[in-house]
Amino acid sequence: MKYEIAKPDRQVAMVMDLNKCLGCHTCSVACKKMWNSDAGTDYSYWNNVETLPGKGFPKHWQEIGGRTDEGEIKRGKVPNLDSEYGRAWEFNHKSVIATDAASGDKEWLKPKGNPKWGPNWDEDEGAGNYPQDNHYFYMPRLCNHCTEPACLDACPRQSIYKRKEDGIVLVDQDKCHGYRFCVEACPYKKMYYDYQRQVAAKCIFCMPRIEEGVAPACARQCPGRLRFVGFRDDPSGPIWKLVEKHKVAIPLHPQFGLGPNVFYVPPMSPEQLDAQGRPTGEPRIPLAYLESLFGPDVKRALSTLETERNKRKRGEASELMDILIAYNWNDNFKLDATAREVI
Repeated sequence: MKYEIAKPDRQVAMVMDLNKCLGCHTCSVACKKMWNSDAGTDYSYWNNVETLPGKGFPKHWQEIGGRTDEGEIKRGKVPNLDSEYGRAWEFNHKSVIATDAASGDKEWLKPKGNPKWGPNWDEDEGAGNYPQDNHYFYMPRLCNHCTEPACLDACPRQSIYKRKEDGIVLVDQDKCHGYRFCVEACPYKKMYYDYQRQVAAKCIFCMPRIEEGVAPACARQCPGRLRFVGFRDDPSGPIWKLVEKHKVAIPLHPQFGLGPNVFYVPPMSPEQLDAQGRPTGEPRIPLAYLESLFGPDVKRALSTLETERNKRKRGEASELMDILIAYNWNDNFKLDATAREVI
């Protein structure tokens, strides 16, 4: 069923520039260490970084979602812990340390058992043919804190809600009975099940930090300065300028109709090469693939990025390029007019 969602006073949002992601996973480590390193959430990654084109995490999440193209709820799937999430496995650290290097009988580090899948299993595996058109890029993902959350609609206990002050989507775990309908319904598969406490769990957008005017851990710790955090309605902040003014930040799978509040600046790419190694003028990342991720607006966004980049090459001013370059990392985060980022 569909519940009426009270419109929040403001909506906090995030923009990520995929042209700057290093694939270093610092964001994932910062999130994991802060929020879900205990039993029950060992397989959960509220923030993860995927290599695309790739299978993602959980595996094939784009194919096992719980929304129709028209945005209606459909019976989705709870990903399998072994084949789609991948259990956290142990490594043979002790035996590696114990082996005698001098004797030449060295044991290499490897996982115990025979794991079949896990986060970043297909990392750095791309598409295309080297050297003509091979390509890949990184895409960080977290809960989109949607305007119309599928997880909220799917919960019969009404334990999922949007905060009035900032639009962050949260789970009241005292109400949750662990039915996992929310996991099925979320087409982005960013709702997890804590099997130790038997309740739903998800990204809380570092809510305690937001309340203090401090950016979420994944954004604050990003060495590439690719994340921007602020409110959708703040015309002086980076979110409004990137999403509304310049329109280069677009949501992932907008066809789900949920109104995601995490946006992406799509990746540009070098030109393909012909058989003689000469540039063809065609980008290595196919436009059709990017449109399958971000919808038809990606073409306009890439055109704007190209135009503004060329302006800077000619020595002309470009507000957009100044924002995306992020000369001062404090400018990436505008959460309150009086708040100041602290180290």
